[in-house]
Amino acid sequence: MSWNARVDRVAPFRVMSLLEIAQAREAAGHDVIHLEVGEPDFTTPAPVLAAGQQALASGQTRYTPAAGLPALREASAGHYAEHFGAVVDPSRILVTPGASGALLLASQLLAGPGDRVLMADPNYPCNRHFMALAGAEVDAVPVGPESGWQLDAALIEQHWRKDTRLAMLATPSNPTGHMLDGAQLAAVADSVAARGGELLVDEIYQGLCYDIAPLSVAAITPDAFVVNSFSKYFGMTGWRLGWLLAPEAAVEPLTRLAQNVFLAASTPAQHAALAAFTPECRDILETRRAELGQRRDALLAGLARLGLAPSLPPQGAFYLWLDISRYSRDSQAFCRQLLEEENVAITPGIDFALTGGEHHVRIAFTTGIARLEEAVARLERFLARQP
Repeated sequence: MSWNARVDRVAPFRVMSLLEIAQAREAAGHDVIHLEVGEPDFTTPAPVLAAGQQALASGQTRYTPAAGLPALREASAGHYAEHFGAVVDPSRILVTPGASGALLLASQLLAGPGDRVLMADPNYPCNRHFMALAGAEVDAVPVGPESGWQLDAALIEQHWRKDTRLAMLATPSNPTGHMLDGAQLAAVADSVAARGGELLVDEIYQGLCYDIAPLSVAAITPDAFVVNSFSKYFGMTGWRLGWLLAPEAAVEPLTRLAQNVFLAASTPAQHAALAAFTPECRDILETRRAELGQRRDALLAGLARLGLAPSLPPQGAFYLWLDISRYSRDSQAFCRQLLEEENVAITPGIDFALTGGEHHVRIAFTTGIARLEEAVARLERFLARQP
Protein backbone atom coordinates (compact mmCIF):
# COMPACT_ATOMS: atom_id res chain seq x y z
CA MET A 1 0.00 0.00 0.00
CA SER A 2 1.01 3.61 -0.49
CA TRP A 3 -0.18 6.79 1.22
CA ASN A 4 0.53 10.47 1.43
CA ALA A 5 4.16 10.92 2.48
CA ARG A 6 3.12 13.74 4.81
CA VAL A 7 1.61 11.13 7.12
CA ASP A 8 5.11 9.82 7.78
CA ARG A 9 5.95 13.20 9.34
CA VAL A 10 3.40 12.58 12.10
CA ALA A 11 5.12 10.85 15.02
CA PRO A 12 3.14 8.59 17.36
CA PHE A 13 1.85 10.09 20.59
CA ARG A 14 3.81 7.84 22.93
CA VAL A 15 1.78 8.63 26.00
CA MET A 16 -1.12 6.71 24.47
CA SER A 17 0.84 3.46 24.47
CA LEU A 18 1.88 4.20 28.04
CA LEU A 19 -1.76 4.80 28.95
CA GLU A 20 -2.68 1.45 27.42
CA ILE A 21 -0.07 -0.30 29.55
CA ALA A 22 -1.23 1.59 32.65
CA GLN A 23 -4.84 0.60 32.04
CA ALA A 24 -3.83 -3.04 31.55
CA ARG A 25 -1.96 -2.97 34.87
CA GLU A 26 -5.00 -1.44 36.52
CA ALA A 27 -7.24 -4.15 35.06
CA ALA A 28 -4.84 -6.72 36.51
CA GLY A 29 -5.40 -5.32 40.01
CA HIS A 30 -2.52 -2.83 40.40
CA ASP A 31 -3.15 0.54 42.07
CA VAL A 32 -2.06 2.90 39.27
CA ILE A 33 -1.82 6.64 39.87
CA HIS A 34 -2.63 8.37 36.56
CA LEU A 35 -0.62 11.54 36.02
CA GLU A 36 -0.08 11.06 32.29
CA VAL A 37 -3.18 12.31 30.45
CA GLY A 38 -4.34 15.94 30.33
CA GLU A 39 -7.78 15.33 31.80
CA PRO A 40 -8.59 16.21 35.43
CA ASP A 41 -10.73 13.87 37.51
CA PHE A 42 -13.64 16.34 37.57
CA THR A 43 -16.87 15.44 35.80
CA THR A 44 -18.61 17.85 33.45
CA PRO A 45 -20.31 20.57 35.58
CA ALA A 46 -23.92 19.82 36.47
CA PRO A 47 -25.40 22.84 34.63
CA VAL A 48 -23.74 21.70 31.41
CA LEU A 49 -24.95 18.13 31.88
CA ALA A 50 -28.49 19.37 32.50
CA ALA A 51 -28.41 21.57 29.41
CA GLY A 52 -27.16 18.67 27.30
CA GLN A 53 -29.85 16.36 28.62
CA GLN A 54 -32.51 18.99 27.95
CA ALA A 55 -31.21 19.46 24.40
CA LEU A 56 -31.55 15.73 23.74
CA ALA A 57 -34.97 15.52 25.36
CA SER A 58 -36.27 18.41 23.25
CA GLY A 59 -34.94 16.94 20.00
CA GLN A 60 -32.00 19.31 19.44
CA THR A 61 -30.16 16.76 17.30
CA ARG A 62 -30.23 18.27 13.82
CA TYR A 63 -27.36 20.05 12.08
CA THR A 64 -26.42 23.57 13.08
CA PRO A 65 -24.81 26.02 10.64
CA ALA A 66 -21.23 25.08 9.81
CA ALA A 67 -19.85 27.94 11.91
CA GLY A 68 -21.90 26.88 14.89
CA LEU A 69 -25.07 27.62 16.82
CA PRO A 70 -25.63 31.41 16.63
CA ALA A 71 -26.52 31.58 20.34
CA LEU A 72 -23.24 29.86 21.29
CA ARG A 73 -21.18 32.18 19.09
CA GLU A 74 -22.88 35.15 20.77
CA ALA A 75 -22.26 33.69 24.23
CA SER A 76 -18.60 33.12 23.37
CA ALA A 77 -18.26 36.72 22.21
CA GLY A 78 -19.84 37.84 25.48
CA HIS A 79 -17.27 35.75 27.34
CA TYR A 80 -14.45 37.70 25.67
CA ALA A 81 -16.08 41.01 26.54
CA GLU A 82 -16.84 40.15 30.16
CA HIS A 83 -13.60 38.46 31.15
CA PHE A 84 -10.94 39.87 28.82
CA GLY A 85 -12.23 43.28 27.77
CA ALA A 86 -12.11 42.23 24.13
CA VAL A 87 -14.77 43.40 21.68
CA VAL A 88 -15.38 40.41 19.41
CA ASP A 89 -18.08 40.18 16.77
CA PRO A 90 -19.81 36.78 17.10
CA SER A 91 -19.40 36.31 13.33
CA ARG A 92 -15.64 35.93 13.91
CA ILE A 93 -16.13 32.81 16.06
CA LEU A 94 -16.40 29.38 14.44
CA VAL A 95 -17.49 26.50 16.68
CA THR A 96 -15.50 23.33 15.93
CA PRO A 97 -15.29 19.65 16.93
CA GLY A 98 -12.76 20.19 19.72
CA ALA A 99 -9.78 22.52 19.61
CA SER A 100 -8.30 20.01 17.15
CA GLY A 101 -11.01 20.98 14.66
CA ALA A 102 -10.05 24.63 15.11
CA LEU A 103 -6.37 23.86 14.62
CA LEU A 104 -7.19 21.85 11.51
CA LEU A 105 -9.04 24.80 9.96
CA ALA A 106 -6.30 27.27 10.89
CA SER A 107 -3.47 25.08 9.60
CA GLN A 108 -5.21 24.44 6.28
CA LEU A 109 -5.89 28.14 5.79
CA LEU A 110 -2.53 29.52 6.91
CA ALA A 111 0.16 26.95 6.08
CA GLY A 112 1.15 25.12 2.95
CA PRO A 113 4.10 23.84 0.90
CA GLY A 114 6.95 26.34 0.95
CA ASP A 115 5.78 28.00 4.17
CA ARG A 116 7.65 27.91 7.45
CA VAL A 117 5.98 27.97 10.86
CA LEU A 118 7.66 29.10 14.07
CA MET A 119 6.70 27.52 17.39
CA ALA A 120 8.30 26.78 20.73
CA ASP A 121 10.05 23.52 21.57
CA PRO A 122 8.69 21.93 23.80
CA ASN A 123 5.15 22.19 22.53
CA TYR A 124 2.01 20.10 22.16
CA PRO A 125 3.02 17.69 19.37
CA CYS A 126 -0.23 17.94 17.40
CA ASN A 127 0.52 21.62 16.78
CA ARG A 128 3.54 20.80 14.65
CA HIS A 129 1.93 17.67 13.17
CA PHE A 130 -1.04 19.62 11.81
CA MET A 131 1.34 22.06 10.14
CA ALA A 132 3.34 19.17 8.67
CA LEU A 133 0.13 17.65 7.28
CA ALA A 134 -0.55 20.99 5.60
CA GLY A 135 2.84 20.65 3.89
CA ALA A 136 4.61 23.39 5.85
CA GLU A 137 8.02 23.18 7.52
CA VAL A 138 8.06 23.69 11.27
CA ASP A 139 10.94 25.57 12.87
CA ALA A 140 10.75 24.37 16.47
CA VAL A 141 12.69 26.93 18.53
CA PRO A 142 14.21 25.53 21.74
CA VAL A 143 12.99 27.53 24.75
CA GLY A 144 13.87 27.39 28.43
CA PRO A 145 13.67 29.32 31.69
CA GLU A 146 15.46 32.33 30.18
CA SER A 147 12.40 33.09 28.00
CA GLY A 148 9.87 31.72 30.49
CA TRP A 149 9.52 28.56 28.38
CA GLN A 150 7.82 30.67 25.71
CA LEU A 151 8.44 31.85 22.16
CA ASP A 152 8.84 35.56 22.85
CA ALA A 153 9.37 38.52 20.52
CA ALA A 154 13.16 38.32 20.73
CA LEU A 155 13.14 34.68 19.63
CA ILE A 156 10.71 35.45 16.82
CA GLU A 157 13.01 38.19 15.54
CA GLN A 158 16.00 35.85 15.78
CA HIS A 159 14.43 32.90 13.97
CA TRP A 160 12.11 34.52 11.44
CA ARG A 161 13.10 33.71 7.83
CA LYS A 162 12.04 35.18 4.52
CA ASP A 163 9.66 32.25 3.93
CA THR A 164 8.22 32.18 7.48
CA ARG A 165 4.47 32.62 7.21
CA LEU A 166 3.19 31.97 10.71
CA ALA A 167 4.15 32.05 14.38
CA MET A 168 2.20 29.83 16.76
CA LEU A 169 2.13 30.32 20.53
CA ALA A 170 0.46 28.47 23.38
CA THR A 171 -0.29 30.38 26.57
CA PRO A 172 -0.62 28.77 29.07
CA SER A 173 1.42 26.10 27.38
CA ASN A 174 1.37 22.35 27.29
CA PRO A 175 3.64 20.81 28.60
CA THR A 176 5.25 23.54 30.74
CA GLY A 177 2.25 25.52 32.02
CA HIS A 178 3.96 28.86 31.42
CA MET A 179 2.37 32.05 30.08
CA LEU A 180 3.10 35.27 28.28
CA ASP A 181 1.80 38.40 29.99
CA GLY A 182 0.00 41.20 28.17
CA ALA A 183 3.12 43.19 27.34
CA GLN A 184 4.88 40.11 26.03
CA LEU A 185 1.88 39.11 23.91
CA ALA A 186 1.68 42.64 22.47
CA ALA A 187 5.39 42.54 21.61
CA VAL A 188 4.93 39.21 19.84
CA ALA A 189 1.93 40.52 17.89
CA ASP A 190 3.87 43.63 16.84
CA SER A 191 6.90 41.56 15.81
CA VAL A 192 4.86 39.20 13.64
CA ALA A 193 2.86 42.03 12.07
CA ALA A 194 6.03 43.96 11.24
CA ARG A 195 7.19 40.94 9.22
CA GLY A 196 3.92 40.52 7.37
CA GLY A 197 3.19 37.21 9.05
CA GLU A 198 0.22 35.63 10.77
CA LEU A 199 -0.16 34.89 14.48
CA LEU A 200 -1.95 31.81 15.82
CA VAL A 201 -2.41 31.50 19.59
CA ASP A 202 -3.48 28.35 21.43
CA GLU A 203 -5.49 29.50 24.46
CA ILE A 204 -7.15 26.21 25.42
CA TYR A 205 -5.84 26.41 29.01
CA GLN A 206 -6.73 30.10 29.23
CA GLY A 207 -9.01 29.95 32.28
CA LEU A 208 -6.61 27.78 34.27
CA CYS A 209 -4.23 30.42 35.62
CA TYR A 210 -2.85 30.58 39.16
CA ASP A 211 -0.38 33.46 39.46
CA ILE A 212 -1.59 36.03 36.94
CA ALA A 213 -5.06 36.81 35.64
CA PRO A 214 -6.18 35.07 32.45
CA LEU A 215 -5.78 37.15 29.32
CA SER A 216 -6.44 36.80 25.62
CA VAL A 217 -4.56 38.04 22.59
CA ALA A 218 -8.02 39.05 21.30
CA ALA A 219 -7.82 42.04 23.66
CA ILE A 220 -4.54 43.08 22.02
CA THR A 221 -5.16 42.65 18.30
CA PRO A 222 -8.09 41.67 16.06
CA ASP A 223 -5.66 40.14 13.58
CA ALA A 224 -4.64 37.04 15.54
CA PHE A 225 -6.16 33.60 15.08
CA VAL A 226 -7.12 32.06 18.43
CA VAL A 227 -7.76 28.38 19.17
CA ASN A 228 -9.81 27.62 22.28
CA SER A 229 -11.72 24.71 23.76
CA PHE A 230 -14.52 23.69 26.07
CA SER A 231 -12.39 20.75 27.23
CA LYS A 232 -9.93 22.06 29.82
CA TYR A 233 -11.29 24.97 31.87
CA PHE A 234 -14.93 24.12 31.11
CA GLY A 235 -14.52 20.39 31.85
CA MET A 236 -16.13 19.08 28.65
CA THR A 237 -13.37 16.83 27.28
CA GLY A 238 -15.54 14.04 25.89
CA TRP A 239 -18.06 16.42 24.35
CA ARG A 240 -15.43 17.37 21.72
CA LEU A 241 -16.16 21.05 21.31
CA GLY A 242 -13.90 24.03 20.67
CA TRP A 243 -13.79 27.24 18.71
CA LEU A 244 -11.62 29.33 16.42
CA LEU A 245 -11.61 33.12 16.67
CA ALA A 246 -10.45 34.57 13.36
CA PRO A 247 -9.91 37.96 11.73
CA GLU A 248 -13.00 39.10 9.85
CA ALA A 249 -11.46 38.57 6.40
CA ALA A 250 -10.73 34.91 7.20
CA VAL A 251 -14.26 33.92 8.27
CA GLU A 252 -15.63 33.16 4.80
CA PRO A 253 -12.84 30.79 3.67
CA LEU A 254 -12.78 29.14 7.10
CA THR A 255 -16.54 28.57 6.90
CA ARG A 256 -16.11 26.94 3.48
CA LEU A 257 -13.45 24.68 4.95
CA ALA A 258 -15.68 23.78 7.90
CA GLN A 259 -18.56 22.94 5.56
CA ASN A 260 -16.37 20.46 3.73
CA VAL A 261 -14.19 19.07 6.53
CA PHE A 262 -16.71 18.37 9.30
CA LEU A 263 -20.01 20.03 8.26
CA ALA A 264 -20.78 21.14 11.83
CA ALA A 265 -19.87 20.44 15.45
CA SER A 266 -22.10 18.24 17.62
CA THR A 267 -25.49 19.88 18.10
CA PRO A 268 -26.25 18.51 21.60
CA ALA A 269 -22.73 19.49 22.72
CA GLN A 270 -23.26 23.05 21.49
CA HIS A 271 -26.53 23.38 23.38
CA ALA A 272 -24.87 21.98 26.49
CA ALA A 273 -21.99 24.45 26.17
CA LEU A 274 -24.39 27.39 26.42
CA ALA A 275 -24.62 26.59 30.13
CA ALA A 276 -20.82 26.79 30.49
CA PHE A 277 -21.02 30.59 30.40
CA THR A 278 -23.66 30.95 33.14
CA PRO A 279 -22.77 32.38 36.58
CA GLU A 280 -23.79 29.10 38.22
CA CYS A 281 -21.31 27.17 36.13
CA ARG A 282 -18.64 29.85 36.52
CA ASP A 283 -18.74 29.39 40.31
CA ILE A 284 -18.13 25.64 39.90
CA LEU A 285 -15.29 26.19 37.45
CA GLU A 286 -13.56 28.76 39.65
CA THR A 287 -13.76 26.38 42.64
CA ARG A 288 -12.09 23.73 40.50
CA ARG A 289 -9.42 26.15 39.33
CA ALA A 290 -8.60 26.93 42.96
CA GLU A 291 -8.37 23.23 43.74
CA LEU A 292 -5.99 22.69 40.82
CA GLY A 293 -3.84 25.49 42.20
CA GLN A 294 -3.70 23.71 45.56
CA ARG A 295 -2.74 20.49 43.80
CA ARG A 296 0.03 22.31 41.97
CA ASP A 297 1.42 23.72 45.19
CA ALA A 298 1.27 20.34 46.97
CA LEU A 299 3.07 18.61 44.10
CA LEU A 300 5.70 21.35 43.91
CA ALA A 301 6.36 21.00 47.65
CA GLY A 302 6.80 17.24 47.35
CA LEU A 303 9.11 17.51 44.35
CA ALA A 304 11.14 20.25 46.07
CA ARG A 305 11.84 17.77 48.86
CA LEU A 306 13.26 15.44 46.21
CA GLY A 307 15.26 18.21 44.55
CA LEU A 308 13.15 17.96 41.40
CA ALA A 309 10.93 21.05 41.51
CA PRO A 310 11.21 23.21 38.36
CA SER A 311 13.04 26.50 38.71
CA LEU A 312 10.02 28.33 37.28
CA PRO A 313 6.70 27.06 38.70
CA PRO A 314 3.94 26.74 36.08
CA GLN A 315 1.55 29.69 36.03
CA GLY A 316 -1.32 27.86 34.37
CA ALA A 317 -2.68 24.62 32.85
CA PHE A 318 -2.19 21.49 35.01
CA TYR A 319 1.29 20.25 34.16
CA LEU A 320 4.82 20.27 35.55
CA TRP A 321 7.77 19.93 33.17
CA LEU A 322 10.62 18.22 35.04
CA ASP A 323 14.28 17.78 34.23
CA ILE A 324 15.29 14.20 35.12
CA SER A 325 18.82 14.37 33.68
CA ARG A 326 20.27 13.48 37.12
CA TYR A 327 18.67 10.06 36.72
CA SER A 328 18.09 9.34 33.04
CA ARG A 329 18.65 10.43 29.46
CA ASP A 330 15.88 8.16 28.19
CA SER A 331 12.56 9.63 29.33
CA GLN A 332 10.53 6.88 27.67
CA ALA A 333 12.42 4.13 29.50
CA PHE A 334 12.26 6.16 32.74
CA CYS A 335 8.45 6.47 32.51
CA ARG A 336 8.01 2.83 31.56
CA GLN A 337 10.18 1.67 34.48
CA LEU A 338 8.39 3.97 36.94
CA LEU A 339 5.06 2.55 35.83
CA GLU A 340 6.19 -1.06 36.04
CA GLU A 341 7.94 -0.73 39.41
CA GLU A 342 5.79 1.82 41.26
CA ASN A 343 2.53 2.06 39.28
CA VAL A 344 2.88 5.78 38.66
CA ALA A 345 2.06 6.89 35.09
CA ILE A 346 3.70 10.08 33.78
CA THR A 347 4.53 11.23 30.24
CA PRO A 348 7.94 11.04 28.52
CA GLY A 349 9.28 14.39 27.37
CA ILE A 350 10.06 13.09 23.89
CA ASP A 351 6.37 13.42 23.11
CA PHE A 352 6.71 17.21 23.41
CA ALA A 353 10.32 18.29 22.85
CA LEU A 354 12.57 17.67 19.88
CA THR A 355 15.46 19.10 21.91
CA GLY A 356 15.82 17.96 25.53
CA GLY A 357 12.81 15.67 25.55
CA GLU A 358 14.97 12.70 26.35
CA HIS A 359 15.70 14.10 29.81
CA HIS A 360 12.36 15.70 30.67
CA VAL A 361 9.00 14.31 31.78
CA ARG A 362 5.55 15.85 32.11
CA ILE A 363 3.47 15.29 35.24
CA ALA A 364 -0.23 16.19 35.16
CA PHE A 365 -1.67 17.18 38.54
CA THR A 366 -5.09 15.89 37.51
CA THR A 367 -5.90 13.87 40.64
CA GLY A 368 -6.41 14.74 44.31
CA ILE A 369 -3.73 15.90 46.75
CA ALA A 370 -3.62 12.62 48.68
CA ARG A 371 -2.93 10.70 45.47
CA LEU A 372 -0.32 13.24 44.40
CA GLU A 373 1.47 12.86 47.74
CA GLU A 374 1.37 9.08 47.34
CA ALA A 375 2.81 9.47 43.84
CA VAL A 376 5.69 11.56 45.22
CA ALA A 377 6.37 8.88 47.86
CA ARG A 378 6.48 6.20 45.17
CA LEU A 379 8.71 8.37 43.00
CA GLU A 380 11.06 8.84 45.94
CA ARG A 381 11.36 5.07 46.39
CA PHE A 382 11.96 4.67 42.68
CA LEU A 383 14.68 7.35 42.53
CA ALA A 384 16.44 5.85 45.55
CA ARG A 385 17.03 2.71 43.49
CA GLN A 386 18.54 4.57 40.52
CA PRO A 387 22.31 4.43 40.05
